[in-house]
Amino acid sequence: MTHPNTEFLTNKIMLEFSKTLELFGLTTLESRLFAYLYLSKEPLTLDEMSEALGKSKTSMSTSVRSLSELNLVSRVWKKGIRKDLYQANTQLFKIFMSTYIKKWIDASNRQKTSLEEIYESIDVNKDHQESKEAVQNINHRLYDIIEFHKDMENLFSNIKL
Repeated sequence: MTHPNTEFLTNKIMLEFSKTLELFGLTTLESRLFAYLYLSKEPLTLDEMSEALGKSKTSMSTSVRSLSELNLVSRVWKKGIRKDLYQANTQLFKIFMSTYIKKWIDASNRQKTSLEEIYESIDVNKDHQESKEAVQNINHRLYDIIEFHKDMENLFSNIKL
């Protein structure tokens, strides 16, 4: 029985893991880069990342910056090495879920605020009698949608890590 070599195994894991990471809004390249850094034993330079993934150093720099802003990657220092080194932060569940929950709370809050502005602008008594009932129905549905957003915001706030 033969064992797959590490490069083949790493590529296979990166491919599958990056599919999961894309569910959290990362680009394909960001997902592949994070997976590669996560699987690497040592911190890597932009040149090493570029060579490993077959992408330009500029693409690596842009992706590392995005991952750093999400607290998924950190710059590290090693004595005697003048280039910047990067490594993946290893608390996957906490980092991804915190980021994901924050995005949901922010998005839900923005939408709720916009919907509340619409709700406040509706005057159910202003229209003709025959359309008054239709406006009241829309107003009632809008209220339910706003409540849905409030419930979502509360749910994610309660599970915040």
